[in-house]
Amino acid sequence: MKISDVLTSAGKTGFFFDDQKAIKTNAVADGQTYVGTPVTPGFSSVRVAGESISVMLVLEDGQIAFGDCAAVQYSGAGGRDPLFIAQDYIEVIEEIVKPLLINQELDSFVRLAKLIDTTINPNTKKPLHTALRYGISQAILDGVAKASHTFMADIVAKEYGTEVSDESINIFMQSGDDRYNNVDKMIIKQADVLPHALINHVPSKLGYQGEILLDYITWLSKRILDKRLDETYQPTLHIDLYGTLGIIFELNFDKIVDYMMLCAERAKPFALNLEGPVDVGERDAQIEALATLTKMVDERGIPVKIVADEWCNTLEDIKLFADAKAGHMVQIKTPDLGSIHNTIEAVLYCQGTDVLAYQGGTCNETDRSAQVCAHVAMATHPMQILAKPGMGVDEGFMIVTNEMNRIRAIHQYQLRKGNE
Repeated sequence: MKISDVLTSAGKTGFFFDDQKAIKTNAVADGQTYVGTPVTPGFSSVRVAGESISVMLVLEDGQIAFGDCAAVQYSGAGGRDPLFIAQDYIEVIEEIVKPLLINQELDSFVRLAKLIDTTINPNTKKPLHTALRYGISQAILDGVAKASHTFMADIVAKEYGTEVSDESINIFMQSGDDRYNNVDKMIIKQADVLPHALINHVPSKLGYQGEILLDYITWLSKRILDKRLDETYQPTLHIDLYGTLGIIFELNFDKIVDYMMLCAERAKPFALNLEGPVDVGERDAQIEALATLTKMVDERGIPVKIVADEWCNTLEDIKLFADAKAGHMVQIKTPDLGSIHNTIEAVLYCQGTDVLAYQGGTCNETDRSAQVCAHVAMATHPMQILAKPGMGVDEGFMIVTNEMNRIRAIHQYQLRKGNE
């Protein structure tokens, strides 16, 4: 089965592009907007509407496979590719990608995904934007599945020698700035991991001594105990710190670890993940910093898992962080890795180390990219998967949960039919 044509359409994502540097330095929240001066190149304001591109592959038999190109909320920060504006990149697909894919045989997801991932844009002399590689590879995976009359998780399992999970992967739900009201939604729906909390601003969310976050964790633990409908419900607490502990404690690791111990005490009886405690501004230094913090936490027996995020963007980065044990868990931020075969290989690589794989992503994705990521997770078995897109909680949780349940139901049906 060959690709006979490639179509595109501009779209919207489930959230926004935000200038992370501006938020950390000068911007002030004003309702759903920010007042401040943008700092990161490409941003005309601190918050910009998220954009996507749907890439549709027309197959010889008339079937249409598709995926969505999308980039992370904090584009242009932490070594990532620049702001992704749909109209700027549709032309790239038409001029470079379309001629490359037409008449390609849909015989191998990995072969075609690597073809896209290694394509150089002759105008920039660089690989295609990560968002393009992300969405086009989704369409390729869907195309290979449709050509084989199966579903995407089976293609991943077949080409990588894995098995599709019989159980859903733990889902991590993110609250956005509504970190109190959204927790109740998470408790009612029994989120496996919660609430993210978006601790990206010292004065209003962390406190200069960390006092605001400590109070929040205390409230969070008590709220779960008070509102859970089932006493066996025991979620993991996961807080994203965006490097702010490094700011208030001036990268004094002893003080940071002492503070982590306080957080763990406040979190009891629930397990606690702390993501991105420091951001030292460069990959190798970040690896060294997180490896040191992880070792200190382990030596003191503090029940906290440190999660790597900033500067851990590519498959190569993830391998380096995992090899150095720079964190107990790494976020595999799917749009940052470009083609989703890199996400697959990152999850599988972590499983050969002491570091756990968190298949993440961003609130600034689409329903389609979330569905494809659910297939990848069911075939590779990461520790947890992000509910996405958006910050409304319900929508992202619904999309990821329902897609995984569909995969399970179809897979069980296929097994039954195979045994008849």
